[in-house]
Amino acid sequence: MSTPTRNRRPRPAHPQAAASGSPEGSPEGAPEGAPPAGRTRLVLAVLLVAQFMLAVDFSILNVALPAIGEGLGFSLANLQWIATAFALSAAGFTLFFGRIGDLIGRKRIFIGSLVLLGLASLAGGLATSPEVLLAARVAQGLATAAATPAGLSLLTTSFPEGPLRQKALGINGALMSAGFTTGAILGGVLTDLLSWRWAFFINVPVALAVVLIAPAVIRESAPADRPRLDLPGALTVTLGLLGLVYGLTQAGEYGWTHPHALLGLAAGVLFLAAFFAVERKVAEPLVPLPTLARSNVAWGNVLGLLAFVTETSLVYLLTLYLQKTLGFTPLEAGVSFGVLGIGTVAGGLLAPRLVARTSTLTVLVAGGTVQAAFTAALLFLSTTTGPSLALLLPATFFGGIGNMLVIVGFMITATTGLPDREQGLATGLASMSQQVGITMGTPIMSAIVTATTSGAATPSAIHEGVRTAIAVNAALVLLGVALAAAFLRPRPTREAA
Repeated sequence: MSTPTRNRRPRPAHPQAAASGSPEGSPEGAPEGAPPAGRTRLVLAVLLVAQFMLAVDFSILNVALPAIGEGLGFSLANLQWIATAFALSAAGFTLFFGRIGDLIGRKRIFIGSLVLLGLASLAGGLATSPEVLLAARVAQGLATAAATPAGLSLLTTSFPEGPLRQKALGINGALMSAGFTTGAILGGVLTDLLSWRWAFFINVPVALAVVLIAPAVIRESAPADRPRLDLPGALTVTLGLLGLVYGLTQAGEYGWTHPHALLGLAAGVLFLAAFFAVERKVAEPLVPLPTLARSNVAWGNVLGLLAFVTETSLVYLLTLYLQKTLGFTPLEAGVSFGVLGIGTVAGGLLAPRLVARTSTLTVLVAGGTVQAAFTAALLFLSTTTGPSLALLLPATFFGGIGNMLVIVGFMITATTGLPDREQGLATGLASMSQQVGITMGTPIMSAIVTATTSGAATPSAIHEGVRTAIAVNAALVLLGVALAAAFLRPRPTREAA
């Protein structure tokens, strides 16, 4: 792949980027690494606002679930489907929609999915029955599954590999993690002060603004040669992911031995095995196996999966601890995570600078080590409020910085060295790792807490269950550090290009 030099007019990084009109090269007239100017800044702002909104949507309803149940008549057993319906569609269809964006245009998919998100959010806020609300959550999940990889693809194809892309991915990662934390806080504020319906309505004006601005500022990005859609591959991978996500959510709710959990996990594994068998035989696979076999793509996504499994589930564990052990209200617990949000923003801004000064591998290992150390520090949380907050607040701040270093490092690693025609696939895989990680983390940690407490719900029992799950969480972070050090050796520039 040819790259522009500092002494010549920038050229697209791949021949098909020019054919598609994708601005893969540096902004015209600007040297590589220069701050993006004018239109490029506006493109970045539009994409980042959309990604932040999508991240907020993952967590904004968590605190509001009891109020929604009371307002619409959900039974306690069915309340979990408000989150599960979203998670199933968001995680299950991400890779499929990421590839669709490669075929018909990422800009079209991005704008169309935000229209769907706005309409689904309006329907959810106006819902008067459980059926309507669940349908709205499914539509929100599908919109997220389409918008997240399309937005990331537009982001990566708008900047050349190097400092500009690293900076953009760093800001994107920071805003996504901050959005997840903001959602927890905002959900509590809106539910307490207004109504749970505003947790839906808040998406509508933001989606409308992005849809009105995006067509004028974002260029279409799609490869010139558009292969046929691999329908058998799309069907098997989607069913496989749906099975895994369903099995995990059922395991978190009822335990790992529940028939629904076992059936879902078994079906997921079988469909994913069928997917790989299909991909070996079809002429134009949904996921070309040589791409998946690249060490940076394969291991980068494993690290991303672990990063999202650990940090998002840690928020769940600390929410459980703050409310069930220390007696915090939902709003107080949500506000306590503001420090974590600040840490993730700081980590996102710091990560590109560290990558430029050292290497992506160094940032991955250092970030994981910091996250593991401060997660392990939470093992010393007690049942007393004052000392516990004195430990929890700085530990979540520095742990958030470490986690964001890993997330930015994963995004750079998993999307580097690929031509424009495969950016939709690469960002689809990265988005899938993110969505599945967010979905997997909470049920896994919930199952650990449930097994440790043996069903007891006393403050001391919850405290002990949370500490056990935190130990597992820290161990998973250390596993990621070990995998990065073992399998992500730095490669010469010519091989990565």
